Amino acid sequence: MFDSLTQRLDKALRNLRGVGRLTEDNVKDTLRDVRMALLEADVALPVIKIFLEQVRVRAVGEEVLKSLTPGQVFIKIVNDELTQLMGAANDELQLNVAPPAVILMAGLQGAGKTTTVGKLALHLKQRHRKRVMVVSVDVYRPAAISQLQTVAAQAEAEFFPSDLHQQPLAIANAALKAARIQHADVLIVDTAGRLHIDTEMMQEIQLLHTTLQPVETLFVVDSMTGQDAANTAAAFAKALPLTGVILTKTDGDARGGAALSVRYLTGKPIKFLGVGEKISALEPFYPERVASRILGMGDVVGLVEAAQQHVDVEQAQKLARKVNKGGFDLEDFREQFRQMQKMGGISGLLDKLPGMGNLPAGAASQLDDRQVRRMEAIINSMTPKERRKPDILNGSRKRRIATGSGTQVQDVNRLLKQFDQIQRMMKQMRKGGGIQRLMQQFKGRMPPGMG
Repeated sequence: MFDSLTQRLDKALRNLRGVGRLTEDNVKDTLRDVRMALLEADVALPVIKIFLEQVRVRAVGEEVLKSLTPGQVFIKIVNDELTQLMGAANDELQLNVAPPAVILMAGLQGAGKTTTVGKLALHLKQRHRKRVMVVSVDVYRPAAISQLQTVAAQAEAEFFPSDLHQQPLAIANAALKAARIQHADVLIVDTAGRLHIDTEMMQEIQLLHTTLQPVETLFVVDSMTGQDAANTAAAFAKALPLTGVILTKTDGDARGGAALSVRYLTGKPIKFLGVGEKISALEPFYPERVASRILGMGDVVGLVEAAQQHVDVEQAQKLARKVNKGGFDLEDFREQFRQMQKMGGISGLLDKLPGMGNLPAGAASQLDDRQVRRMEAIINSMTPKERRKPDILNGSRKRRIATGSGTQVQDVNRLLKQFDQIQRMMKQMRKGGGIQRLMQQFKGRMPPGMG
């Protein structure tokens, strides 16, 4: 997420490494590079101007503590100002009302609004233990209602049926009544997407808002459209009392212009980020964590939260006991792949780890989810006995496994070599003090920033 911006900012901030103190001249030179990085990230110009001025005022004359370098001080200032720019703190949904709390979803066509409704329903069920009902009042797009029914099933949310011959307001009123009867905690209303902000469609959603009196009116927007996303949200906010914004497709957004521009241009907080195609790929928006990720410092708190939410503790303890006894096999190896996928996949995990922006150019491409899926397919093509005892894999068995998994024999050999390396590492750790020896052994081969 925002990889290009991270790399450009890192390059800009290198100018201050090695300087003795922050001066007006070296701050000015660095800010010029930061400005170019933000422009290339498609951040709105008014946002860039105010951000750079705030950083400049704080940086010039800033006293540098003995424990910090000028570069570290400047990075802290940039981190603080990025956080403030995006909203300072997480802005939670306001659901402390008599049920059902109504959430009205709005957005342009193609922004991923209907999918986001399903993701939000799942989030409310899992994180807040809410009983959620969803309804579509989009009577203009033929597939809209059936699409919502599909994602509602994936999220295990109640789906209120509607059809193209009904009026949006009538559907909304009927759904609200049903939500009360069925004691739903939250009713999420998926409105029609639009290609642009037109008068007729705005009047329709304004009427829905007046009738339903939602506690949250969320604008869903594609982050990959950059500052256009922020400008569209700002225009929409003038016609409808928005309470927040959800940025979708951030996993494919290398620039970050929307995330840095939305709050300033709309005055509304970003409440969630869509971080993938899976129904679980929705994250609450924490400005301080996103700022940290943009500056290449990762999001360790987010990583821990993902582990707490998705890792099976009992399974992990069982694995630990097997490792201690030297019984780690390919079935356990496969289970670790599956746990990683639950936590957002390799790309999602790397995005949260500090220092990953400094990986060598070829390394990142070798650590992607396609490689993980390929390795899982290879293990799936083995028999249970082969997974438990990989030593029995001879040439003919490997050819059969490669054919069954749609890979090459060399791919099977590569997987077995990696598994063998992991087994040897675990054996070293069991001998006592192994982790320290292991870190010394690999220290010279670790990527910059991870020593």
